[in-house]
Amino acid sequence: MNPATADAPPAGNAFASAEAESWWVCHTKPRCEKKFAALMTAERMAHYLPVVNSVRRYGNRERIFTKPLFPGYVFARVPTERKARIYQQDLLARAIPIENEPLFLHQLSDVQRIVSSGYETALHPLYTRGAPVRVVSGSLRGLEGVIDDPDSPKGIVISVDVLQQGLHIAVPLADLKLLPR
Repeated sequence: MNPATADAPPAGNAFASAEAESWWVCHTKPRCEKKFAALMTAERMAHYLPVVNSVRRYGNRERIFTKPLFPGYVFARVPTERKARIYQQDLLARAIPIENEPLFLHQLSDVQRIVSSGYETALHPLYTRGAPVRVVSGSLRGLEGVIDDPDSPKGIVISVDVLQQGLHIAVPLADLKLLPR
């Protein structure tokens, strides 16, 4: 079985966890997602690595392969007494605990439905009001500001702190890159 796809949990309430187990977002080292998923399979720990097909062209040849939907991340349900085991093969950078497990499980179920549907999907930044951004192209390249209104994006606001004012600039979202908060 391919460890990257065999890990998909069954449909229904398959993500429900036992009390002695917690779901974690496992941030792997670069290009280690499938290896980490294989470790979880070998250790018989529930996990999910959503993968999508990707097409590469080499001259006149075309090759289809699978790649992680969320590069660098595997979702795993780990028994408390075995948490140290997931760090033993040097594949994991860190494990992030899930604060709202019911919401997480609902969203993970949605991801599973989307991946199994066969629809083409791609990651997209989640723009929220006040999120810091940098302009990455055009004459304003390098300028930093905050998102004005993600529901009706008309640009970003650049602050002029000394005047306690802001300048609203109409910049297409495609020209913006989200910055860490």
